[in-house]
Amino acid sequence: MLQLDKEQEAQYGLELATKRQEHADLDAAIHTLTQSQFADRMLVQRLKKRKLALKDRIVQLESILLPDIIA
Repeated sequence: MLQLDKEQEAQYGLELATKRQEHADLDAAIHTLTQSQFADRMLVQRLKKRKLALKDRIVQLESILLPDIIA
């Protein structure tokens, strides 16, 4: 298990919060674009791909900050 000092934990926590906000912003943008008649399919695809990459990083950060504890 990776041992983090307080500074590393704070950095990862800040990155996690930032990635979660960016993920939510992309979700809103994708929703708005898909509701529009003039949506650019390529743009929506790129945004969805970025959103998926963010989700992967969020899961990675959560596993670092909140490791599974075997009781």
